[in-house]
Amino acid sequence: MAFSLSFLKIKSVPILFWSAKKTQSLRPPLVSLVFLVLGLTIFGLGEALLITAAVGVSPWTVFAQGLANVTGIDIGLSTFILSISVLLCWIPLRQRPGIGTLANAVIIALVLGFALPYLPHFDHLALQLLQSILGVIITGFGGGIYLIANLGPGPRDGLMTGLQRVTGRPMALVRTSLEVMVIAIGWSLGGTVGIGTLFFALGIGPSVAASLFGLQKLCTSRKAEPI
Repeated sequence: MAFSLSFLKIKSVPILFWSAKKTQSLRPPLVSLVFLVLGLTIFGLGEALLITAAVGVSPWTVFAQGLANVTGIDIGLSTFILSISVLLCWIPLRQRPGIGTLANAVIIALVLGFALPYLPHFDHLALQLLQSILGVIITGFGGGIYLIANLGPGPRDGLMTGLQRVTGRPMALVRTSLEVMVIAIGWSLGGTVGIGTLFFALGIGPSVAASLFGLQKLCTSRKAEPI
């Protein structure tokens, strides 16, 4: 119970042994790069599970659908415009990109392309819902690993960490509020919302926070053990 209550209060990304000292470094430590790739790979696998669960797209895809519906552009261009818009929101938040920002797009796309053909596609609703929940948990776990690498977040994760720093609110609350707002806008514009969309919106913030909290506790406890 203590863990379940404590992780919701985490307000920053911890600095652990694989954290790079400088986010904008062009020659980061090898361990930081390894954990960046590992985290993004796990993140991409979680997103692939969400897609194959087929019970609702992510909140930002709902937003992209709505924007495409209103403007008449295709969803690919709509998604690109939203990504650029999110990056522009970084400016007043003083959020800076790093090589992890670019790696976010490249590695996750590669993982999705590789993993999607091999993941199961269930017809039973209960299994689809379970797969969707598992996808949210795995996505959050991967997000925690790559954020701790401190080499630059992806556009949406950067918006989360930037807003958290400005507001001082817990990470889980900031991310959940952001995702719910995105769903509301996307749905009002004509995007399609499913149960998996709600799982993601309500679960990704706590999942990322739990990952950050758990990894910090694990590494701190090991460091404190006598040799």
